[in-house]
Amino acid sequence: MDPAKTDFRKIGLWQTAFLGDAVLTLPFIQVLKARYPRAEIHFFVRAGLEGLFSAQRELASVRPFAKRGAQRRFMAARRMGQELALEGFDLWLSPHTSLRSAYMARCAGAPVRIGYDAPWYNWLAYTHLVPRGFAELEEIERLFQLGGPLGIIADKAHPAPLPRLDLPPEAVVRADEIFAGLPEGPKLGIHPGSTWPTKCWPAEHFAEVARRALDAGAVVLLFAGPGEEALAAHIAQAAGEAAGRLVNLANMLTIPALAACLGRLDACLTNDSGPMHLAWAQGVPLAACFGPTVRKLGFFPRGPNSRVLETDLDCRPCGLHGHKTCPLGHHNCMKDIRPDRVWDVLRAMLGV
Repeated sequence: MDPAKTDFRKIGLWQTAFLGDAVLTLPFIQVLKARYPRAEIHFFVRAGLEGLFSAQRELASVRPFAKRGAQRRFMAARRMGQELALEGFDLWLSPHTSLRSAYMARCAGAPVRIGYDAPWYNWLAYTHLVPRGFAELEEIERLFQLGGPLGIIADKAHPAPLPRLDLPPEAVVRADEIFAGLPEGPKLGIHPGSTWPTKCWPAEHFAEVARRALDAGAVVLLFAGPGEEALAAHIAQAAGEAAGRLVNLANMLTIPALAACLGRLDACLTNDSGPMHLAWAQGVPLAACFGPTVRKLGFFPRGPNSRVLETDLDCRPCGLHGHKTCPLGHHNCMKDIRPDRVWDVLRAMLGV
């Protein structure tokens, strides 16, 4: 079977990595749907992210996989695999490289299954293997490698489209409610958290930038997820309340509502994190602090509205994701990104 000449009707796309990885898959989804307009595309994501993509117009369904919860054990994955085998998928695509993802691809039983050519066990799971090109390509183009056998490409001559994130109506309503009650002034969003502690710019630096934004007449919205409430409260206290112009929304929003709020900002300050990708996908002017990770890894927010702020150190990068603590004990990759530098970037974005 030549995949490039086949009219697929039921496509499974397995992307159960982190929030940012799922968001970066949107340009590929958009092109995949344009290539197969009559096909159903079913998007498999890490449990908890399904609501974010529930209104995405290209998708027939968004299905959660609780890889860290109820479905973490092999027997649960096996049951899901048996169910997938009965659904009649004719094309299966997976940018995820775990053994479990390879197993699920094999279980799905689609006559065409496309994955990366490493690790070795992918050779047992997929009918078509493509190079990931990790050292040469950015992540969006790596994802488009999966489209090669289908005649779908993205390169300098054929650039990938910008992402489009379709938000569910209830998320839009929640953002309407929040922004309707805000004072006048340009809106700066700050998200100081990350899954990995070494990816976090120091809290006192965030507070200094928030304080300068408030002094310049901006409204500051502080976002944080579950478990990050104390961090947000510390930053809010250190920055000063400024007569209600700092709004602490820590752990008050669903992921879709967070995305809807981020999309309305005049500028956003984040670490290298999932919310960074949510802001970038909506074209929000964005300043992102990168420490243990670097642009060369390919997961940075690109385009004219985004600025990556980093410092030159021989120890960078220290990993694909970062660590709980700095391996060398100094964390200078983040400490040395000074608030003055970050504020200069944000001030221009905010027009203050």
